[in-house]
Amino acid sequence: MFEKTFKALGAPVRRDILSLLKKGKMSAGDIASHFDMSQATVSYHLSLLKDAGLICEEKDKNFIFYQINASVFEEMLCYFKSFLGGNEDVEK
Repeated sequence: MFEKTFKALGAPVRRDILSLLKKGKMSAGDIASHFDMSQATVSYHLSLLKDAGLICEEKDKNFIFYQINASVFEEMLCYFKSFLGGNEDVEK
């Protein structure tokens, strides 16, 4: 269910990118300026995050802006919360 999501979250740099995007949408260049890596490497990480549904992109003229896709995080929270409940999920 969340295989791609967990894989994407497995790398610290991708979690750092998500932390940056908490502040709002950013271009790939803006994101890359926070890291000591090539633009191609940042694009690779953005691609994995996008493929996992954790971020989405919005095109504006010649720029692409990335932002967090909150619905995937909400789905994950619901999934994890299901383990915190009582016995209502247990079949009788």
